[in-house]
Amino acid sequence: MVDEKLLILRFKRGSREALRQIYDRYKVDLLKLAVVLAGDVNTAEDVVHDVFVKFAGSAATLEPAGSLRSYLSTSVVNRIRNRVRDSQRRDATSLDDAERLACPARGPQQWAVLNEQLTRLSRALAQLPYEQREVICLRMEMDTPVAQIAALQHTSVNTVKGRYRYGMERLRSLLDSEVEECNPQMT
Repeated sequence: MVDEKLLILRFKRGSREALRQIYDRYKVDLLKLAVVLAGDVNTAEDVVHDVFVKFAGSAATLEPAGSLRSYLSTSVVNRIRNRVRDSQRRDATSLDDAERLACPARGPQQWAVLNEQLTRLSRALAQLPYEQREVICLRMEMDTPVAQIAALQHTSVNTVKGRYRYGMERLRSLLDSEVEECNPQMT
């Protein structure tokens, strides 16, 4: 935390190196969060880029209440929410048709299995209501506390817990039914 405070102070004083370090430290987590919420790698990259561009211009006024990671995560979530809301207004592309993120650090066979699993999970997540998907992603991917998610969503802790519980139940149901469809029993 002290390291982060020093980094923010250096950034506020105009250090490009501090901005680069902040970007390097948080870009992967923010990109993963954006991919899961948006369902599209290109949109996720655009959102993370937009967040960092806006962040870079905010040095003079930046006063994050909590951790910088939480501040940037909240910025990504809000930017995705705006895009989802705008796309619903325009009836834009479906999340079901979105490109999926793959893990390039594995061998070809592992990559194929992980890519298939990620694709199934992404499809299942895309079928959840956005509020449930957001709670699950913030909780699972970013390890955001329930109280912080409640504040971010302007709702109660119990509502967040309910969204998480119902979303996880629905995910299990969707993934279980997909497995049953892939492996019909022989009679």
